[in-house]
Amino acid sequence: MLLGAVLLWALNVTVSKYMLQHGWQPLAYGTIRYFAAIALFWAFTYYRERSFRIARSDVKLVLLAAFTIFVNQICFVYGLKLGEASTLSLLFGTTPVFVGLLGLALRHGRLQRSFWAGVGLTFLGVALVAVGTGGGLSAGYKGILLGISTALTWACYTIAIAPLMKRYSPYRISALVLGIGWIPLALVSIPQISTQQFSFGWKVWAGFGYAVIGPLFLTNILWFTAVSIVGAPRATLFNNLQPFFGVMFAVLLLSEKLRPAEIAGGLLIFAGIALERVRRRPLANAVTGRDDAAEADVGEAVGP
Repeated sequence: MLLGAVLLWALNVTVSKYMLQHGWQPLAYGTIRYFAAIALFWAFTYYRERSFRIARSDVKLVLLAAFTIFVNQICFVYGLKLGEASTLSLLFGTTPVFVGLLGLALRHGRLQRSFWAGVGLTFLGVALVAVGTGGGLSAGYKGILLGISTALTWACYTIAIAPLMKRYSPYRISALVLGIGWIPLALVSIPQISTQQFSFGWKVWAGFGYAVIGPLFLTNILWFTAVSIVGAPRATLFNNLQPFFGVMFAVLLLSEKLRPAEIAGGLLIFAGIALERVRRRPLANAVTGRDDAAEADVGEAVGP
């Protein structure tokens, strides 16, 4: 189930890029896709939970998490529109580093030297990826910045949702965050939705169906069920495979080509992730206040 969830997430980057290449406008795609997924997930969650109630004191955290999802989706769709699926997949691998830096900024604990070594490797890898996308740091900078912003906003979401996971089921929190985060996304998407044409071929509609059911609905069930069986620390290790599979799908299905600098940058990002994981358990304990490490990663099942 863990591997299945990771594969579904990774494939979604390639499928979403294909959607944007074949007629979907970025915000229209994101809004309509999320609406369909929310309808499915709310029905499933209500059947399972029979309530969406949370304490009044937790409303601010839910709103903060929803806002980060809203910004994340804008960065995601425009990062794909302006850049390549393989590039976004590689840059998404920087998320654990941003989680660590945010934890440090919020004084959630001290970080080991291995973490800072991982930060250096990761950002050196990002620089190489930027060089590889166009032969220079100035080429494709918008796509690079949006890709980094996608990872950063996902890290913000992970930090914001961690305390809520101690008090509520992940299904309830994910349903609330998706629903509330969709509202501003729908509002800013009105101009594109009003001009969106829907005369797509069957491949585009099949891809859209996958983008709704696979990474936004089915993965939540697979991920949360598997985490309840094997625990968050082991699940987190599987999640580290997502950038690798994302690049693989982009190369195989979209015929994207990786330049030597991008390959080197990807290897450095993966090396940085490996070093970051050395210090993840102490930080996660400090963030969540419990010994079930990487609880914040459970929240990642909302999916891009």
